[in-house]
Amino acid sequence: MILVVPSRSRSRLPLLLVLLLLFAVVGGVSFLGWRQSVAAPTVTLSRPGALGAKSTLPVVVEAVRGGLTRVEVRLVQGERVVALVKQEGALGPRVQLPVTLEGAAREIKEGAATLEVWARDDFWRPLRPSDRALVAAPITVDLTPPRVEILAATRYVSPGGVTLVAFRAPDAARVEVTVGPRAFPSFAWGPPERQARVALVGLPHDLVPGTPLAVTATDEAGNTATRGVPAELKPRPFPRDTITVSETLLQTKVPELLPQRPADQPLIEGFLVINRDQRRQAEEEKRRIGGQTGDAPLWQGAFVQPRNTKVFSNFAEARTYVYQGKTVDTQLHLGFDLASTRQSPVPAANTGKVVFAGPLTIYGNTVVVDHGLGLQTLYAHLSTLDVKVGDSVEKGQPLGRTGTTGLAIGDHLHFEVLVSGVSVTPLEWWDAKWIRDRIARPLQDAGLPAMGGVAAAPAPAADDTPARPARRRAR
Repeated sequence: MILVVPSRSRSRLPLLLVLLLLFAVVGGVSFLGWRQSVAAPTVTLSRPGALGAKSTLPVVVEAVRGGLTRVEVRLVQGERVVALVKQEGALGPRVQLPVTLEGAAREIKEGAATLEVWARDDFWRPLRPSDRALVAAPITVDLTPPRVEILAATRYVSPGGVTLVAFRAPDAARVEVTVGPRAFPSFAWGPPERQARVALVGLPHDLVPGTPLAVTATDEAGNTATRGVPAELKPRPFPRDTITVSETLLQTKVPELLPQRPADQPLIEGFLVINRDQRRQAEEEKRRIGGQTGDAPLWQGAFVQPRNTKVFSNFAEARTYVYQGKTVDTQLHLGFDLASTRQSPVPAANTGKVVFAGPLTIYGNTVVVDHGLGLQTLYAHLSTLDVKVGDSVEKGQPLGRTGTTGLAIGDHLHFEVLVSGVSVTPLEWWDAKWIRDRIARPLQDAGLPAMGGVAAAPAPAADDTPARPARRRAR
């Protein structure tokens, strides 16, 4: 059988072939064009104003398609080109590089420079892109650490006490005053041209001899300088006591402070949750509140102890809790317990601003007054609150009345002094002579204005440690 192709179909065949060829050409060109149009890797970096000898600049390079095969960061100063970091191989679609000048600092001079980031991916393109810097950011190389000058400091210090440090760090962007791992803020003080700063530092009750007290300054380039603060640590003993956990205490306080306790849980276990977990929560809250402070002192003169009160529990008293003849817990009492008549007025120890007023776990109804520069006072176990957050208070102004809220049986006031959330002995701040010698004198030695209306004494005493109050028990 012979198949005869109509003449009309034969005339369309060349057109169909042309269209197919044209489609292949256009499709191929489009594909190659798309390949060529895929962008080079992207670079993300913070643009620092300056880069120091040990500062780190995070550089992130990401491939738009495929994976990275080469990443290099260079520093260019005139004709000098220094490779800071270089990686090659199958690097994946994303690379993060911590770029530092360390190791290359000898080849670099201080001054203006350009930071270049070069990168290449493995995505095939018809025309291989020429090697070029994907980012060229101007920076300043700064290898000089900031200046730190200690102007004066409290000479004699004790665990659980406070020291004042006056210093200058004019080139610093950030400053920390530290005692071991604890950091304290500093504040500008005195004439602006002096560029002086002061810090009140709370020394923990368990301060170990040899723990460094230092000022550390960091500039914009990340350079740091640290200066130790000279001080003589004088030991201070702290008392111990034993607390008998009675059934009356358990039946009274556990349901009040731990209402969510399972019904079948023994009361003593609930007490331990309160004494441990809620106490820890309160300490964390005190540290948070400590950050809410003014940048100028609000207090005037010595702090006042409420009239007609007796101290019956001391600061940093180590307490052993005994239940049914067995030791069940040990905790620290951070403050003074002051006893007077029931529901006595509680006066503000000094001028300040209320930064907390409300329930605070084991402390019950509590008021915290900020006196500026990190210095605060705490008043706990109150039956009533007569102030609210934001109120300004004068020395002696009633804040509320004593009570038994929180983990307290007898009516009394729990009183604390804190520096940036660190509890310190109130005894020092009740002593006008201590304030003159330990706070006002360093300011005078540094040539800075007095604070709190307290001027330094004419001459320092050889030993001006405040006397300890007679210990009174009222159980």
